[in-house]
Amino acid sequence: MKQRTTTKHIPDYQGQRWLQPKLPAQGESWLLGKHHSLAKETPKQAARIEVLGQLIEQAPWKWPKRPLYFICDLHADTDAFHASLVASGLIKKTGARDKDYKLTKAARKGRILIGGDCFDKGPSVLRLLRSIHRLKKRGARVSVLAGNHDIRTMIGMRAVDGSNDPRIEHFFVRMGPKAIPLLKEIAEEYLKGSNRLRGIPRTRECRQRLFPSKKWFDEFPMRAEWMMPDPGIAKELHRLKEKVQQFTQGCEEIGLSLRTAYAATLKFQEIFLHPKGEFTWFYRKLRLAHREGAFLFIHAGLNDRICRLIANHGIGYLNRQFCRETWSDPFAFYYGSLANTLRTKYRPVDMPFTPYGVDLMHRKGIHAIVHGHRNLLHGQRIMLRKGMINFECDTSLDRNTRSKEGLTGHGASVTIFHPGGQVLGISNDYPNIKVFEPQALVKKRHKARKAAGKRHKSIRGNRTA
Repeated sequence: MKQRTTTKHIPDYQGQRWLQPKLPAQGESWLLGKHHSLAKETPKQAARIEVLGQLIEQAPWKWPKRPLYFICDLHADTDAFHASLVASGLIKKTGARDKDYKLTKAARKGRILIGGDCFDKGPSVLRLLRSIHRLKKRGARVSVLAGNHDIRTMIGMRAVDGSNDPRIEHFFVRMGPKAIPLLKEIAEEYLKGSNRLRGIPRTRECRQRLFPSKKWFDEFPMRAEWMMPDPGIAKELHRLKEKVQQFTQGCEEIGLSLRTAYAATLKFQEIFLHPKGEFTWFYRKLRLAHREGAFLFIHAGLNDRICRLIANHGIGYLNRQFCRETWSDPFAFYYGSLANTLRTKYRPVDMPFTPYGVDLMHRKGIHAIVHGHRNLLHGQRIMLRKGMINFECDTSLDRNTRSKEGLTGHGASVTIFHPGGQVLGISNDYPNIKVFEPQALVKKRHKARKAAGKRHKSIRGNRTA
C-alpha cells in the first residue's frame, strides 16, 4: 500500500467547478511512483534511489527565495494554462471566460515561469499569449523561457524579408505544416473584407518569396559547411524538399491560398516583431534560461559548450548572447550550441552533455536541471542523466498532443519549488501530488547507514562470543 504524505504547501484549488481536469488532492512521496516518477540508465529502482541519494549528499542545495511555479509546453492551449494556474493555487476561477479569475495571495508572493513552447499544436496561439499578458497586467510575476517551437516560428517568419540570403531563406518553409494553423488564425482575425489582400503580389511571386530559390540547394551547402557536418547538410536538403511539398499540400487542405499565407506572414511581422505590435512583448522579454538557487530552468537541456559558457560568464551573459544571436545571426544561432538547448533529447545527433559538463555545473552550484520538451503521460519525472538530476516537466498539456497519446481533453500541471526545500509535481494524469524532499531522503539514508552499522557490530560481537 502506498504511503501518502501531507504537506502544508499543497495548493488550495479555487474554482474547480470551471475546470475539466480533475486535480489530485493528496500528497505522495515522489519516489513511490517508480518508473513513472524516477528514471535512470538502469532498470533497478533501488539503484536509482541510491544514485539520487548520493547526488543530493554531494553538496547542500540552495533553494529559491520565493515559491516558483513552473508550467511548460502549453502549445497554444489556453484552457490548459488556466487549469494549471488553478492547480498552482495562483488564481480563483470565477467563470468560463478567460478573464474570469482573481489572483490569490500565493500569486502575489511567488514567481510563475513558463518553460517554453507556447506556439504550435493547440487551438489558438493568440488567445494563449493574450491570457499570459493579462496575467502579467494583473500583477503576477511572470517570466517566459524560449522553446524550440517559439524560436522556429520567429526565425521562420523573419526570413521572409526579400533578402534571399541562402543561410536563412529556407527557415520559413522549414517550419513545415505546423505553422499553417497560426497563419490561418492570423488571417481570420486580421485579414478581413474585400481589401484583405490589397498590395499582395500574385501567387507565383508569393511562392518565390516564401520558398527557397532553386539556387539555394547549391549555395546552402557552401555556406553551411563551416557550421554543419556533411550528413547534417544532406539531411537538411532532403528535409527541405519534403517540407515544401507538405506546406503546399497543408495549405490546400484547409483552403489557405499562398497569397493569404504570405499576407498573414507580413501581419505576423507587424504584430510580433515591430515595436508597436500587440505581441512585441513576447519575443522582447523571452529568455533562454533562468536560475533559482541550485536549479537551472531551460526548455530542453544542456550541452558541454553551454555549461562552459555558464561556468565562465554566468546565466545573464547566456541570455544576452541568446538575444544577440537570435536577432543578428539566426543561422549561427539555429545550428549552434544555444539552439541545441531548445531541442536536445540527448540523442547521438545532439551536442554532447558529458560528466565534464555536469562537473562544471556542480562547481557552479547547479545541482538540478528543470525542463520540458519531452512529453510524459503520468505527470512529472526525475531523470538521472550523466550524474545530473533532471526534473522533466512536460506533462502533455495541450489537447492535440493528448489526443495523439490516447489521453482526453486538455491537461493541468505545475511543478512547484518551495523555499523550504520541497518540490511538488501536480498533474491531472497522476492520482496524487508528487512530493520530493531531498533532506528527508538524506536523513533516511543516514538512518539506514546507522542501523546497518549497528547490525554489523552485533554480528561481529556474536562471532567473538
